[in-house]
Amino acid sequence: MENLKMTNDWDKVFPKSDKVNHSKITFHNRYGITLAADMYVPKNAAGRLPAIAVCGPFGAVKEQSSGLYAQTMAEYGFLTLAFDPSFTGESGGMPRYVASPDINTEDFCAAVDFLSVQKNVDPDRIGIIGICGWGGMAINAAALDTRIKATVASTMYDMTRVNANGYFDSENTEAARYEKKKTMNAQRTQDYKNETYALAGGVVDPLPEDAPQFVKDYYAYYKTPRGYHPRSLNSNNGWNVTSSLSFMNMPILQYSHEIRSAVLLVHGEKAHSRYFSETAYQKLTGDNKELMLIPGASHVDLYDNMDMIPFEKLRSFFAEYLI
Repeated sequence: MENLKMTNDWDKVFPKSDKVNHSKITFHNRYGITLAADMYVPKNAAGRLPAIAVCGPFGAVKEQSSGLYAQTMAEYGFLTLAFDPSFTGESGGMPRYVASPDINTEDFCAAVDFLSVQKNVDPDRIGIIGICGWGGMAINAAALDTRIKATVASTMYDMTRVNANGYFDSENTEAARYEKKKTMNAQRTQDYKNETYALAGGVVDPLPEDAPQFVKDYYAYYKTPRGYHPRSLNSNNGWNVTSSLSFMNMPILQYSHEIRSAVLLVHGEKAHSRYFSETAYQKLTGDNKELMLIPGASHVDLYDNMDMIPFEKLRSFFAEYLI
């Protein structure tokens, strides 16, 4: 495995809980990439525990929303893992700041690999939580990995759909896709010539006065002390410009209707992204699937708003299905 440089300082955007023990760990995926993670274990825990791996939002790091989810679920008695995806944060992989529908789905499965062999984890009681773009990846992983017994997708994006079709499917034409691919492939040539990868930029800064409300919400999280983190792509210079190419050609969720394990989708009633969860839910089958809409909540409310994130529902969901 790669020798990662990880800080031992508490550099999260949320306060440390006195109810759990925290440690830094690493694990590797099937492509040989070493991933960095924060592990949260309930204090005074005994025996083999149910475990949950958490990742997201898309362009965030484990010190942000995923860490908050992981720490909170550990307070409920689960052993949890919040990890940085391949090529981002403290995780390994080159080049930096690239995403992949295949590799990032694999990242979730690799977290299950790691959890399955821990002495204090029950390998038959492992679930996952994906936030924002990693909500789609989590459902994709659940369609592939039969070891995953329960999945939560919170305020999910289908990153392949939004890249190929644009927001609200407003660019869902061959011509629009062709122009996007033409631009990104020209950038590939330029990147190769320059021996570096151009970055697309994080959340827009300064914020235009006429920005859509959901962009203002992103700014309020990623660009202010509320959620800013120096390793976060969205807080800083963003993904590689060409990172979207594979998402335009390799749609996820192709076999989500075959998921036998439990799935809970949570979304804000007022979220611009709500349609991703509604479409994903329509494709799921079985009586162990549920879509929960949070009244009045926006997309970003489910990143860190403790009055909006239904943690008690998440607790009961995992308690029911991680048995």
